[in-house]
Amino acid sequence: MKYYAEIINENGNIAVDDTILVKDYLSSAGSKILDGYKPLFSAEAVERLENKGYSISGKTNVGEFALDLVGEFSYYNDIKDGDTLKGAASELVKQGKVKAALGVDMNGATRRAAALSDVSFLKPTYGTVSRYGVISCAASGEQLGVYANSADDIAEIMSVIAGNDKKDGTSLPEISYTYNTNEDVNGKKVCIVKELFDKADENTKAKITAFADALKAQNVLVEEISIDIFEVANTAWQILMTAETCNNVSRYDGVKYGHRSENYKNIDELYVNSRTEGFNFLTKAVILYGSEMLSKSRYADCYDKALKVRRVVSDVMNTLFEKYDAILTPVCSKCEYTSYDIKDAFTKVFEESVFTAVPNLIGIPALSTNSVQLMSKAFCESTLLSLAKAVERKGE
Repeated sequence: MKYYAEIINENGNIAVDDTILVKDYLSSAGSKILDGYKPLFSAEAVERLENKGYSISGKTNVGEFALDLVGEFSYYNDIKDGDTLKGAASELVKQGKVKAALGVDMNGATRRAAALSDVSFLKPTYGTVSRYGVISCAASGEQLGVYANSADDIAEIMSVIAGNDKKDGTSLPEISYTYNTNEDVNGKKVCIVKELFDKADENTKAKITAFADALKAQNVLVEEISIDIFEVANTAWQILMTAETCNNVSRYDGVKYGHRSENYKNIDELYVNSRTEGFNFLTKAVILYGSEMLSKSRYADCYDKALKVRRVVSDVMNTLFEKYDAILTPVCSKCEYTSYDIKDAFTKVFEESVFTAVPNLIGIPALSTNSVQLMSKAFCESTLLSLAKAVERKGE
């Protein structure tokens, strides 16, 4: 597979996915509609890393607007029938070609990619890392996070990029945040969600069981619980995500930058033909679905209700976190994806997002590590990293 959309520095130690801007370098979000676009500024997270002496290796391939499973439908990718699907950034980290990579988690693609490559990815609490310089689709739930091979490396990079940014209206006011991997996990409580565990294949279930056993060996209490909130949370997030994406990608019209159709007679044909040629089938499906959710006839029953569900899910999860320090779930239903027809993508992504939607919907942190997922309440990233570090030590 093709890892880089554009190489910036072959000796760089941080990769950046193609939904994150780097000044003067092509930034397409994996889409033909943005072909040739070069931003005039870098994302805040990129600037903070460069100011601390890190070097950007290049822009890694992502699926068009990160709407697919792990990046398989990038306009610039070279996936063939029967190929095993992997994420570009996660594979670069896995192979040790970079110390870490930045990715934008909007619908779980980054966490799934990390699981399939057996590396870690942290989606932090919403608002703790600036979204300035991100090619945005679903602003209320997307969050920039970090891939790395270890909890310590994630903590190191997060400590650099997190903190208030006045250029980002969704940035929280804290000037900086502290991330560590040394919390005492003895006596921590972790729950396994039965409904999600049962949706996974046997190999994935074995990984959950092995991770739970490793936690128990560190005197962490692990219990199985039953809670039916994840299906409805996924439905709510898909409604909100598609509606926001529909609204955000409307700016791409073939006029100021990106792909412009050569076949048009008037401004309406320019818009229609440029978008028809520039967006792939999955993006068009998301736009159509999101447009329907925002329509006058469906707004109250779908979009407005999804916003109410967001509050209900947040309340349910907060109650759960009063008893447990973290939730242990699969990241995806299987340990391996193979290439498939893009016309099946909308359904496949919806089905797999049941494992990942809650953190995007309500803004809590989630860590993909050892091919499993840990979630915790807001601002408890250090708890997640410490649990992961405890399992890392157990495997040494």
